[in-house]
Amino acid sequence: MNREELQILLVEDNPRDVTLTLHALRQENLANTIQVARDGEEAMDFLFCRGEFAGRSFEHPPRLVLLDLKLPKVDGLEVLRAVKGDPRTRAIPVVVLTASREEKDLVDSYKLGVNGYIQKPVEFDSFRQVIKQLGLYWLVVNEPPPSTAFRA
Repeated sequence: MNREELQILLVEDNPRDVTLTLHALRQENLANTIQVARDGEEAMDFLFCRGEFAGRSFEHPPRLVLLDLKLPKVDGLEVLRAVKGDPRTRAIPVVVLTASREEKDLVDSYKLGVNGYIQKPVEFDSFRQVIKQLGLYWLVVNEPPPSTAFRA
């Protein structure tokens, strides 16, 4: 796969975490195409090709969604519920990347079909390592779903 085709949807409202995540991914040359959604509504518009993203196609889903749970407008669990509940987006890998330490969030995320759940490390170097490992696994090691997986 051409590295230019790699695409991550980062759904994060904390500007510091956005900067750290983008820096870590780019430092490791893991993703050149990263879309940032700063709230759940923007993430849904991107994933479901509506609003300002109406020109997008379901034919080119992100390879990975990194999803915070505590988001403005639409929370992360609602985004996850919508993504995993729609045959056009269900196959997109979603990894929750959150500061939440609530067991309920962990349980609810897995019940809704999340592909992974990671609590954000507070320390910068640990955070960078987590992002590096995430990127390596999901964008290099893992075999992405074929385009036929996204047909309704």
